[in-house]
Amino acid sequence: MRKEKISSRKKAASKILKRCVLLCGSVLIVFGIWLFGEKQTEETAKTRTKATTKATTKATTKEEEASKEGTKNQKLQEILDTISSIEPQQVLELSDVQAMAAGDILDVSELSWEFLESLFYSEELSEEIQQRIWNNSYQENDNISLDELRYLRVLHIGFDGKTHIGELMVNQVIAEDILEIMSELYKQEYPIEKMVLIDVYGAEDESSMSDNNTSAFNYREIAGSSKLSRHALGLAIDINPKYNPYVKEKNGELLVSPSNGSLYADRSQEFSYKIAEGDLCLQLFREHGFTWGGSWNSVKDYQHFEK
Repeated sequence: MRKEKISSRKKAASKILKRCVLLCGSVLIVFGIWLFGEKQTEETAKTRTKATTKATTKATTKEEEASKEGTKNQKLQEILDTISSIEPQQVLELSDVQAMAAGDILDVSELSWEFLESLFYSEELSEEIQQRIWNNSYQENDNISLDELRYLRVLHIGFDGKTHIGELMVNQVIAEDILEIMSELYKQEYPIEKMVLIDVYGAEDESSMSDNNTSAFNYREIAGSSKLSRHALGLAIDINPKYNPYVKEKNGELLVSPSNGSLYADRSQEFSYKIAEGDLCLQLFREHGFTWGGSWNSVKDYQHFEK
């Protein structure tokens, strides 16, 4: 199981270690420059000494000492100039990424996979998160409490090919499953356009889906019924909903949600971001015990996975 909080002692130790490495590197550079200068100065002094006569030895020695001193000062100044020109390396900390907003782009070019893995985590709802969802995606009820929900932060590859910060709200029962699935999807560069809490859209499911936003928890009923959706319990998630719409035939008419997903209702067609048999996303959710709405008989909900 993933730890919900990262040890502050480990973070501090990591930061100190990185700074020590940078300091040692600077010291080695300084020592190398100084050693080279000393060697060159000694060779110059030896050559000059051999070329002088006994009669002028004392005078020459004084001149060489002065020259040597001047050379040392020059080398010292060069060392100081070199040190001052070295800009301190920026070390990205977990707290820096945590401060970023969902949807922000993260430059991962110099980040290790070990660090990236630490960016997939779940936590109990903070006061700030509770305020975000209260009377939006969360309504006071007797079916699920705030304590049963978990706030997830993950990474995902956007349609622009870049790494984005993602956020989800799910039931604690499936939190670890979702983290593992999202981590693997990210590792395999599976594209997910957006991933922010549905509260950004006022908890309006149609608005979120139309914007192709991937989301999970939303305390609501199944459309057209009085039965609670699995989303209301935080046990379902919709992936790239615009390209994988909800499709139902009623009285000879095809109902599609979101409405702008009508172009993707015909699953016999080939197009990008389509969830179908053989798709990595479908494979991973099935491996973790989820049911896919695209396999239902009465309706087809190609975006939907539930447990």
